[in-house]
Amino acid sequence: MMTDIQIARQASKLPIAEIAERLGLTPAEILPYGHDKAKITHAAIASLNGRPSGRLVLVTAINPTPAGEGKTTTTVGLGDALNRIGKRTTICIREASLGPNFGMKGGAAGGGRAQIVPMEDMNLHFTGDFHAITSAHNLLAAMIDNHVYWGNDLNIDTRRITWRRVMDMNDRALRDGVVGLGGPTNGFPRQSGFDITVASEVMAILCLASDLADLQERLGRIVIGETFDRRPVTARDLGADGAMTVLLKDAMQPNLVQTLENHPALVHGGPFANIAHGCNSVIATRAALAMSEYVVTEAGFGADLGAEKFLNIKCRLAGLAPSAVVLVATIRALKMNGGVAKSDLGKEDAAAVVRGCTNLGRHIENLHGFGLPVVVALNHFAGDTEAETDALRSFCTDHGVEAVIARHWAEGGAGAEDLAHAVTRLAESGKADFHTLYPDAMPLWQKIETICTRIYRAAHAEPAAGVRKQLEAWEMAGYGDMPVCIAKTQYSFSTDPSLRGAPGGHVIPVREVRLNAGAGFVVAICGEIMTMPGLPRHPAAETIMLDRDGQVEGLF
Repeated sequence: MMTDIQIARQASKLPIAEIAERLGLTPAEILPYGHDKAKITHAAIASLNGRPSGRLVLVTAINPTPAGEGKTTTTVGLGDALNRIGKRTTICIREASLGPNFGMKGGAAGGGRAQIVPMEDMNLHFTGDFHAITSAHNLLAAMIDNHVYWGNDLNIDTRRITWRRVMDMNDRALRDGVVGLGGPTNGFPRQSGFDITVASEVMAILCLASDLADLQERLGRIVIGETFDRRPVTARDLGADGAMTVLLKDAMQPNLVQTLENHPALVHGGPFANIAHGCNSVIATRAALAMSEYVVTEAGFGADLGAEKFLNIKCRLAGLAPSAVVLVATIRALKMNGGVAKSDLGKEDAAAVVRGCTNLGRHIENLHGFGLPVVVALNHFAGDTEAETDALRSFCTDHGVEAVIARHWAEGGAGAEDLAHAVTRLAESGKADFHTLYPDAMPLWQKIETICTRIYRAAHAEPAAGVRKQLEAWEMAGYGDMPVCIAKTQYSFSTDPSLRGAPGGHVIPVREVRLNAGAGFVVAICGEIMTMPGLPRHPAAETIMLDRDGQVEGLF
């Protein structure tokens, strides 16, 4: 059996100008990066304003397990299948972060016969967007310390500087530290640390901004800390917003690539859903909707994190409304949610599938709570038995949704045509009546409680000392209408990653809150989640290397 990277290398790719032409873009409206990837120019994006919008389909999943769910693979396979049945479709996904690629995942471009190419480029630097975001973020950090060094005219209280530095790598040793050591020439010592680039507010801003002017306006609103008399200090106060925008000018342009079946895909932006809002860029999604009948996009991790943020943050702030939702599951993952050990997943166990479906059912109920129709995509594995798939289908029927077996991993778009037909029936039925979970005017703490009780089914949220007081201060300062972004483990509805299935009645501890004034939301950090991940005991980096021919091995 060929690996993902071997399959990707055998792809018969079209010149990127031909892919652009299928979207109605001329050669002058793209900036090629080699032969197989390009950026869509700012002028081309602006020319799309006012065009009719296609239908938006969201792909999400049950909570992730070591058994695998295949959300990105399903997104790609569904996009290919929709094109096969005559629906002009564009795929929109996020870019890959180097941290998890060299940590646990090893790649993030789909899998099997449902991949986006060039796979290696996408997983290794791509067009440099993440590096631009890292540089823009750290430029602001440098300008903060430089301002303090040269006299601190803004009267910044260095004890209350909240802007940390970032890098696109998992590195637990950088979570906390002290900067400015080494004497007067190196500045004033203060405690700080690093987050991963995908948790940067600059990443969130790039993914939510509508154009360059909006980008600079949002960057200028970033709050980096407070003065000694507790007034907020912004990036605009430091004069950093213009230079940051310059660094992000090219990164703001969506990246155009293709699937193995030569269908267009926009890959742009990459906030994680467990520590950020987990969606690709608004500018890419809107552009795709203007150029396509259908747009298939994904939200990170399980529906409780990714879909909730996609709907409550991205759709709210960008004025988007999905026509249908695809909820991805695998028999293997359902059995793990039903208590089966990973080593025993090869044994038939329909009863475990039924037990594990409690996780699936919770997500179905949550998505219906947003007024959206749902179809369940069973990402097929060779070991799935008829009894197990029948158990899943029966459960879905009882919950009023259709379950469709999809074989896109092995067969590409042809293996997901049944899913494509089910999606179009839902999307064109007019059943979608999308609404967000809470109104803008709801107090910030109540928004956090609403998500914790209605989505995670917690008994309540428990704030650490000072959290509610901080939220009230932000409300007084005019930030109360913002949505909230919950940062927590992706593995469970609770904050305990070992609690699979559908736990309820637990407590969600809110450790701290952060204001993303430029992005336009408040982050609530819950449980033990870290905004700078660490590498596992045996990271994927140990097996990623060049072979004798100079080709990359180990990405998958």
